[in-house]
Amino acid sequence: MTLRKALFTWGLVLAVPALTQAADADLAKNLAKVRAVGVKGEGHREAGAAAKALAQANPADLPVILAAMDGTSVLAENWLRGIAEAVAQKESGGKLPVAELEKFLGQTKHSPRARRLAYEMIAGVDKSAEKRLIPTLLDDPSLELRRDAVALALTDAVQVEGKEASTAAYRKAFQAARDNDQIKQSADKLKELGAAVDLPTHYGFLLTWQIIGPFDNTGDKGWDVAYPPEAKVDLAAKYAGLKGEVAWKETTSTDELGIVDLTKVLDKHKGAIAYASTEFIAEKDQAVDLRLGCINANKIWLNGEELTANHVYHAGQEIDQYLAKGKMKKGKNAILLKICQNEQTEMWAQGWQFQLRVCDTIGTAVLSQDRPLAKTAALPKIRR
Repeated sequence: MTLRKALFTWGLVLAVPALTQAADADLAKNLAKVRAVGVKGEGHREAGAAAKALAQANPADLPVILAAMDGTSVLAENWLRGIAEAVAQKESGGKLPVAELEKFLGQTKHSPRARRLAYEMIAGVDKSAEKRLIPTLLDDPSLELRRDAVALALTDAVQVEGKEASTAAYRKAFQAARDNDQIKQSADKLKELGAAVDLPTHYGFLLTWQIIGPFDNTGDKGWDVAYPPEAKVDLAAKYAGLKGEVAWKETTSTDELGIVDLTKVLDKHKGAIAYASTEFIAEKDQAVDLRLGCINANKIWLNGEELTANHVYHAGQEIDQYLAKGKMKKGKNAILLKICQNEQTEMWAQGWQFQLRVCDTIGTAVLSQDRPLAKTAALPKIRR
């Protein structure tokens, strides 16, 4: 056994209390071998033998096997899922450790896939599981479990009578929803009931931007050119642009999905580049997702660090089309976008626009501290 594997084995024993209570050393060693399996074939033979032994484990060890999915690779996670399913399928008559599996499900520190599998095992032997457990998962960090909870909340809301009660039921589902289809479904129902729906705030779309352009992108030559805003954002500065001097302009989108249409801000241009800058005031140091929807080639910077570059034109636009991961610092943060338009003449290639939101890994909005909580479309002068 390598030092790394030995350290993991003892680390698993020390880090997972359930392992010290419910499993022996052989179980720990076999789990370590499966976790160490490599995508290029490393450790496959050892993992295969370990998996065969683990498949004969006692169903009481299922929470331990599921816990081994924490923090491992997708490949090892798949192996462990198969092992857990094999152990569960051996047991007939519903004799699974349901109480321990429910306890595992409730511990959000564990792998979302492992917790989802725990729920499936419970539901397989307990018909009351959906009604008992799913409603408790509306705020769950597992997107799959959360989706199930929102789906049930939407189904239940249909049966609610009275405008006020119906509004409350759909509002509850809306606030928990993270998948676009469920957000739309719950938002549409709220609108039908005459309730206010603030989609930009729910998603975390940034609405107010400083825009400058157009700069030259004829022949796509501007993609690799660092025009002045890439070195420094000076909102008082003016520069030589594609068709003369250009200066920064402030714009605030009133689109419910935060779309900024550059043809309305700068007029229609082809073979052109625009930069969009905004300030974000973070409550604390934190990792965030910057999720961009853009039909044009684009780059994203956060506090001067380039996070992503996508040299793709007119391949469609959708929410969360491009994902960039960055780190916000407490206080002021600078976000800069480069949005490049090419020279295609087809009618479907005329769009020049973007939408950007800031959120966590499961899509929960992270809001700038100077963002008001009221309906954003009614507050066009406030920076988002």
